[in-house]
Amino acid sequence: MFIRDFFDKLKPDFSKGGRFEKLSSTFEAFESFAFTPNTVTGGGKRAFKGSHIRDAVDLKRTIITVVVALMPALLFGMWNIGHQTSMAYSLEWGFWQEFWNGFLRMLPIIVVSYVVGLTIEFLFAEIRHEEVSEGFIGTGLIIAMIVPVTIPLWQLAIAVAFAVVIGKEVFGGSGYNFLNPALVARAFLFFSYPSHMSGDSVWVAAPFRYAGDAVTGATPLGQLMASQPLSASALDMFIGTIPGSTCETSVVAILLGAILLLVTGIASWRIMLSVVIGGGLMGLLFNAIGANEYMQLPFYYHYLMGGFAFGCVFMATDPVTAAQTNSGKWIYGFLIGAFAVLLRVLNPAYPEGMMLAILLMNCFAPLIDHCVVARNIKKRQKRWERRIM
Repeated sequence: MFIRDFFDKLKPDFSKGGRFEKLSSTFEAFESFAFTPNTVTGGGKRAFKGSHIRDAVDLKRTIITVVVALMPALLFGMWNIGHQTSMAYSLEWGFWQEFWNGFLRMLPIIVVSYVVGLTIEFLFAEIRHEEVSEGFIGTGLIIAMIVPVTIPLWQLAIAVAFAVVIGKEVFGGSGYNFLNPALVARAFLFFSYPSHMSGDSVWVAAPFRYAGDAVTGATPLGQLMASQPLSASALDMFIGTIPGSTCETSVVAILLGAILLLVTGIASWRIMLSVVIGGGLMGLLFNAIGANEYMQLPFYYHYLMGGFAFGCVFMATDPVTAAQTNSGKWIYGFLIGAFAVLLRVLNPAYPEGMMLAILLMNCFAPLIDHCVVARNIKKRQKRWERRIM
């Protein structure tokens, strides 16, 4: 209760007419983070008119559920960072030493992502006199989880700023963006600083005492790109003990998060399943063609490599940028899975096809929903015409 009393004492200074009235959005953000907001849907200048369904699930609870679902992949990623370093440099580290090393590597990445992103979010909220959205709590963590561990922090800061401003705020903020901000940040890094986002020397961090040294740590996708045999088994890729982006390698950890999102109804099972079906069918098609070793790769390997599983569970299902209709979700997810595998196999310059596939379908999601709705309207019109004839 003392925390509640603390906020109640400060609130008059941040309310209309108070000394810090201009910082009201910032105060409201911290208060909402500590306690459930006591406001309901209103009739503000940007509010939608009409009826609303009210229940115990609000944006804050939704985002916190996503963050909890990310925890298995995050914790495993921290350990795997240290584990890859230990193996690459022949260090005799135990489990906790590997985890501690990975934690220290991840911490600055997470801090930079949140500090830069939330500062911009707070600034735009104050300028617009709006509440600060909780959405970046999830987005900021996802950005930190999908970049290489060796990413320079200044590059990450620029990418986060670009993603929040250009990918989100210029369209009106949370709920108005049509591109996934986390993927916008990754795409910005990929095209602006390709040497720090690809190649064999960006996935394994050197021990702190060897700062500046780089070691080769080829990912399965990188080996296929170079027409090299895979050094990791399917089990290794499923567990995640391979080089890769900080927290994208472990399919089993990602599946634990997927179960939570599906049980709570936060993510769409239609999108997840259709992504898997689309990727699998495209993989089987290439297996049937079999023109090269990449095409002969067992179709289920595509589920285990790169960011396919992470993108399927945590980014393709983003409720703001994904298709909204049930039929549209099937189409949207299927095309993401199919395009991801297609880009991987036919365009070696972009081995991580999942990122580009999701961003592409983000652009087409409104059109997919429009076509689905238009088709339903025509079907209803025809049924009505048959009834009155």
